[in-house]
Amino acid sequence: MTVLYRPSESVRERTQLTAFAKSIPELGPEQRSQYSALHRWSVINIEAFWSHLWDFAGVLGDKGEVVLESHTMPGARWFPEARLNFSENLLARGNPDDTAIIALSESRSEIRYSYQELADQVERLAAYLKHHCDVQAGDRVAAYLGNTAEAIIGMLAASRIGAVWTSASPDFGYEGVFDRFGQVQPKAVIVGNGYGYGGKQHDRASVVSRLQQSLDGVASWLSVDCLVQGKALPGCTAWSDVMAQHWGETEPLRLPFDHPLYILYSSGTTGKPKCIVHSAGGTLLQHAKELMLHGDIDQRSVFFYFTTTGWMMWNWLASGLMTGATLVLFDGNPTYPDASMLWQMAGRLGVTHFGTSAKFLSACRKLGVKTSQQDLHKLRVIFSTGSPLAPEDYDWVYQWVKPDVMLHSISGGTDIVSCFVGGNPWLPVVKGKIQAANLGMDIQAWNDEGQAVVGEKGELVCAQPAPCMPIGFWDDPDDERYRAAYFERFPGVWAHGDFIEFDTEGQVVIHGRSDTTLNPGGVRIGTAEIYRQVETLAEIQDSLVVGRPVDGDVEVILFVTLAANQSLTESLVKTVRQRIRDNTTPRHVPAEIIQVSAIPYTRSGKKVELAVTQILRGEEPKNLTAMANPECLDDYRAHAKK
Repeated sequence: MTVLYRPSESVRERTQLTAFAKSIPELGPEQRSQYSALHRWSVINIEAFWSHLWDFAGVLGDKGEVVLESHTMPGARWFPEARLNFSENLLARGNPDDTAIIALSESRSEIRYSYQELADQVERLAAYLKHHCDVQAGDRVAAYLGNTAEAIIGMLAASRIGAVWTSASPDFGYEGVFDRFGQVQPKAVIVGNGYGYGGKQHDRASVVSRLQQSLDGVASWLSVDCLVQGKALPGCTAWSDVMAQHWGETEPLRLPFDHPLYILYSSGTTGKPKCIVHSAGGTLLQHAKELMLHGDIDQRSVFFYFTTTGWMMWNWLASGLMTGATLVLFDGNPTYPDASMLWQMAGRLGVTHFGTSAKFLSACRKLGVKTSQQDLHKLRVIFSTGSPLAPEDYDWVYQWVKPDVMLHSISGGTDIVSCFVGGNPWLPVVKGKIQAANLGMDIQAWNDEGQAVVGEKGELVCAQPAPCMPIGFWDDPDDERYRAAYFERFPGVWAHGDFIEFDTEGQVVIHGRSDTTLNPGGVRIGTAEIYRQVETLAEIQDSLVVGRPVDGDVEVILFVTLAANQSLTESLVKTVRQRIRDNTTPRHVPAEIIQVSAIPYTRSGKKVELAVTQILRGEEPKNLTAMANPECLDDYRAHAKK
């Protein structure tokens, strides 16, 4: 076990996690000082934990007396007597004159809002939606926008009046957007006229025009000039015109804890995306816990996360407002004009919490980015998610970013709009491992017999309900699809679909998705175990591991893209196989290593293993609209089962 960073006692003492532990009278000395004991208390006394969290986070609203009406999953109902408003809570803690948002973009100048200015914008748009568009509680408001200030304002305005927010990134084409918005039938839609990426301007007028023809029941289309020199969008009301007028008054509407807040979407690579509905109260409490207790974000923080509005990390970032922090938004290419750009931005703006994907950190390492020369003295935490973070990328962070930064590898998903396991300000950072299960989350690794295991791989399960679990899926009145997605493997227990391993210290390794877990000779292998070996080689730029059926068994197939001026020689193939054999097991060694032009990814930066697996079985993926580069799949079809 290689410890890369250990927080000092003085650092631990100053954290909000310590303040939270001290605020609970019934905790003993061990539970106030040892995370494993505190976590154990939080899942044994799950109702007391979430009730204390409500109070500690200063949630505005009526809590009621009942915390959890039933422990049954699915169907557990949290805080059934509570009333709250999500938008009101996000804007309550920031000082009026403090900066709430710094919005950066490739296509226009920097935009800043104070908390007072942000609240004024939100109230004006909320009044427009309610009084001019007749948006009522439960109606949907959708955005086809990048990670911009207008997207944050739109979400806060919608939730202020009880509407349900949903969004899609502007790099989605028409089908990808319609597959999502067409299912949920929004009452109002906010669109951008385009976006900038990698030094190029991308016009979205034709996509918006097709959506206007296809989406019925939209009372208002609002257009944002994200491209200053872009085309005006016919049939739309200009954002600037809406904000220039007074539309009346609105008060934040306090609604039940389980009132719908967000509709998020599954990747949609195996069919039409599932519409996952999340509650206002569950999202608020879960994000308060993660951002305040685990991330230690507060009013002094400057919080950045590279994300699009089509990834749940956007929703996570937006919730940072509840801490009173400054949010930094970025809409563009994270490696343009070079891969050090975001680190330079972090230094210039005094970012304290820097969030990104494991893919970005890996790219920085492979490109030889050295950020030590940047002014990152305020940087305290780096968040990484999207895929397992390779041990070598831990090394890169501590060598080339900052030796005393807290590196939080976190893992959860769109399914819960949050995390199951993640970072912790009390615990050391161990190379290649996630620090622990998050508070209030009864996370375990279960074997095929439904027994909890330590020191071996198993299915990630959540054995008790959590407020962040979805209300359900859209248009799934009997919860049939919802149950099938999470509760069929182990009835009454959430099975997430990740392959996980806990060590005796409670630290975690995610071995990849269990639905794409390899099973040669009946031995389960997580794809991340192979990626950790392959992608450390300088000759390999990227890789994808899948299983291909053969004679009633499965053989491991490794697809690779190579670094510049490299070729897949017999020597390199031998090196790859030997590296995998030496550091895993002979069963991990691929039967075939194949060079391809590109690795398929979703638009949120996740490898598309399942679609390639289907192709190798001789099947065709049902829906490719969520993919960033579906054209690359032609390379894989040549290797399909005949």
